[in-house]
Amino acid sequence: MNDASKIRNIAIIAHVDHGKTTMVDGLLKQSNTFRDNQAEMSQDLIMDSGDQEHERGITITAKQTSIYHDDYKINIIDTPGHADFSGEVERTLNMADGVLLVVDAQEGPMPQTKFVLSKALELGLKPVVIINKIDKPSRRIDEVIDEVSDLFLELAIDDSQLHYPVYYAIGRDGKAWSKLPDNPEEQADLTPIFDAIINDIPAPTVDSEGSFQLLVTSLQYDSFLGKYAIGRISRGSVKQAQQAALIKRDGQTVNCKIDKIFGYRGLNREEVSEAIAGDIVALTGIADAHIGETIADKENPEALPVIDIEAPTLSMYLGPNTSPMKGKEAEYGTSRQIGDRLKKELETNVSLRVEEEGIGFVVSGRGELHLSVLIETLRREGYEFEVGRPQVVTIEKDGEVQEPVEELLIEVGPEFLGAVSQELGARRAALVKQEQTSSGTSRSTYILPTRAMIGLRNLLLTATKGTVIMNSLPHGYQPLGAKLQQTRNGALVATEAGTTTAYALDLAAARGELYVGPGTTVYQGMVVGLYNRQGDLDINVCRGKQLTNMRSSGSDGAVQLTPFTDLSLEQSIDFIEDDELLEVTPKAVRIRKRHLDPNQRKRAAKN
Repeated sequence: MNDASKIRNIAIIAHVDHGKTTMVDGLLKQSNTFRDNQAEMSQDLIMDSGDQEHERGITITAKQTSIYHDDYKINIIDTPGHADFSGEVERTLNMADGVLLVVDAQEGPMPQTKFVLSKALELGLKPVVIINKIDKPSRRIDEVIDEVSDLFLELAIDDSQLHYPVYYAIGRDGKAWSKLPDNPEEQADLTPIFDAIINDIPAPTVDSEGSFQLLVTSLQYDSFLGKYAIGRISRGSVKQAQQAALIKRDGQTVNCKIDKIFGYRGLNREEVSEAIAGDIVALTGIADAHIGETIADKENPEALPVIDIEAPTLSMYLGPNTSPMKGKEAEYGTSRQIGDRLKKELETNVSLRVEEEGIGFVVSGRGELHLSVLIETLRREGYEFEVGRPQVVTIEKDGEVQEPVEELLIEVGPEFLGAVSQELGARRAALVKQEQTSSGTSRSTYILPTRAMIGLRNLLLTATKGTVIMNSLPHGYQPLGAKLQQTRNGALVATEAGTTTAYALDLAAARGELYVGPGTTVYQGMVVGLYNRQGDLDINVCRGKQLTNMRSSGSDGAVQLTPFTDLSLEQSIDFIEDDELLEVTPKAVRIRKRHLDPNQRKRAAKN
């Protein structure tokens, strides 16, 4: 591609589950990027590559792909929809000249829609709106278009951004229209979207004659060629084996040599000998490159503006495992091994922060999901460690300590409104807006401290029988408030190490909800359940029944145990309190007390 006017760089942005990745897959398949048999063999969502992305059904990292339509090369960036991964959106929007804003025809603009659109309009990107899923029985297309207009009125930087084209689509079926169809079942394809990208999105405005400049916005690794520095060429052109300069964040310049240049076609990288301004490329040979740094011409090294990423809101302690089970279930577990892995993570995870604390580390991120994805990634790679309760990251402004605040949008049936209001009232949430949707559900907007969000999702799912829809978005800072009351009961804590027995668990089940089953290895100080009262209860879950040659007056039948609750990683993080830790290994997740000895726990509680 030697003509910048034939290049289009677009990012697809939307709230979670509004159909971004499905839309990209449709564009990939209909652009004949794959052979017919490849498209049939490929999984449903081609762009979701990681194991966790397939299992959770969400996009975690932003990805680049390229398709060709007529004489045009279209570089597409698929972005995550969760607010926890908004750092991925912030760093990749710099590569785009326009955005496809995908909005669900039933749900309309949601909190993350507002966040990503505000970032795109701040950068001056040209928007194209796609109303997706217009075949839903409960669609409300006219209302959603009005809501999108209100959102643009609120966020637009200048008047030109209030004029945007609207298209209608069923992304799952690969159909799109420039006007609302009378019958969504009619035959159609994504040609209107291809035309919109070419006609409505501007070509990159770049200087192809000046000296070479590229801002590194993404990194990838390869065991054969090492590190790939990915970004859009802002100025000039680049050739293989070209001498260049890497300008670090602190302004220091390091001489380097560009080894190979790769462009994108579909999901594959293709080696090219030269690339021009406006194109998105991957460069190898620059091992010291980090996200936000500039690769420039050696003779005229000029830095591009550094990517500004919003500060993290939650932090948690992550350190080597100190439980009696350490070293039995994992390959890596020392402080040095964990530290090296976190340093490697920092290179690609731009919204993560890591600080040393004693033998462990304080890891800060955008939210519980952001941190739990990191924890799950580490355990799958063979690491064992322990983590503490999430804490908010406070800032000091004008001599006053301030804490982050979230805007929480909750959609729930009217019969559960009282239970939701009671739970949020205990967490000092302020109701800002309440309305009834066309489907009969109640949609409420609250402002509450970020620390009040910890553990809230599971409580509301229980209170609403799993029907609540909740989404949150950072909403700035406010002066630090008083400590929130503990909403959880006490824990059932094992007093002896050993293997649990059905007999002992049957007795323990009367005291609360169990989190372990029979035949499970436990140790002193390990949490085995939730007590049905305030305060902790020490209990022996390894006790066996005394066997004598005398017949029991009671029944000697089999014990009928209530099935235990197997907590997931996220549920376990929500559960733990300040005096507890979560032990994470590749084989198990265990909740334990910070002090395993009951006497030490009593002394610590007094202090």
